[in-house]
Amino acid sequence: MTDVLTRDLVVVPGTARTKDEAIREAGELLVSAGAVTPAYVEAMAERERSMSTYMGSFLAIPHGTDESKGQIVRSALCLIRYDEPIEWGPDKPVRVVVGIAGVGDEHLTILSKIALVFADPEQAARVLEVKDADELYQLISSVNEA
Repeated sequence: MTDVLTRDLVVVPGTARTKDEAIREAGELLVSAGAVTPAYVEAMAERERSMSTYMGSFLAIPHGTDESKGQIVRSALCLIRYDEPIEWGPDKPVRVVVGIAGVGDEHLTILSKIALVFADPEQAARVLEVKDADELYQLISSVNEA
């Protein structure tokens, strides 16, 4: 698909049980991929405290603050699907977390495709029903090829 979202950055199911754990889980994936420094993970948590990254349709897209862009080594996205909803706020259940590290506009094409998936209730339901990371990666890849 692209080196911004690779198969190793797709996880099903995630292990987090809270919003803070989910942000950290996404951030640690980006750190392990060499896309960001550990300081960026702290900036993701800081960003969430100042403004929610909940997008609706069981989706949250945590990312760092503008001040943390210097902690980004390369653009990358990670995608984590949880079996059980994580409470992102009152009446804001999340089952999919997309962590973002963006340099320039490199990540925007894939991010727009993910947004298209979640704007379509049928496609969003398919994301919530995938059995494993391979299936989720293939689903997102097929949208990108359409």
